[in-house]
Formats: sequence, structure tokens, C-alpha cells
Amino acid sequence: MPMPIAQHAYLSLATKKRDGQWVWTPIWFAPVASGALVAFSAGGAGKVKRLRNFSEIQVKPCTVSGKPLGCATPGTARLAADADECAEAYQALHSKYGWQMRALDFVSRLSGNFQKRQVLVIEGIV
Repeated sequence: MPMPIAQHAYLSLATKKRDGQWVWTPIWFAPVASGALVAFSAGGAGKVKRLRNFSEIQVKPCTVSGKPLGCATPGTARLAADADECAEAYQALHSKYGWQMRALDFVSRLSGNFQKRQVLVIEGIV
């Protein structure tokens, strides 16, 4: 029996372009209490811009470099705006990735990019 998506270390997230093509990107993610998966990205990243236009996504487990480890599963995603929802997302990501997430946060704060991040909420994935 395949491992549930939430138990994998990384996901490849596909967002839809205006021309209908899918763009795959490996991401860090974590499950939250609502059953959704959360991730983060630079606010100006292509995946964030594409999610503003289309909430339809696909995900599949992958390696850190993006090599697929399973089949694609459809779902939806949205950009989080609520401060409490963002705080829960970062807590879940810190719990899953530990020192790696803390180190990334440190570097992001030093470079001034931490406040430019966008939290993604992935729903409809089992």
C-alpha cells in the first residue's frame, strides 16, 4: 500500500499557466489540524502568481530535487491571508523540518525576504 502524501518529505506542486500547461515545483509542506497541507514560497514566485489566477493544482510525492515518487493527485490551493492561519502553517513546518526550517528562516530574515513570503494552503488532497 502506498504511503499517504502527508508522510512524504517533499511534494512536487503543479500550478496551471494561462495557456493550460502545468509547471511542477518541489516544495516543503506540512499537514495542519484542518486536514489541509501548508507550504510557503517567495511572494513574487511564479507559483504564487499562477495560484492567483487558478486554484486548481496537482501534487505528487517527490525527492528534494523534484524527482517524482508517485502519481499526481488533483486538488485546490489558495493563498493564506489570515495571520493565525499563517502562524499555524509555520508551526507545522517547524515541527516537520526542525533545524532546516529554522536555518532557512534565519537566512530569510537576514536578507529581508521573510516578510515577503506567502503561505499556501493545499486542500482536497488525501
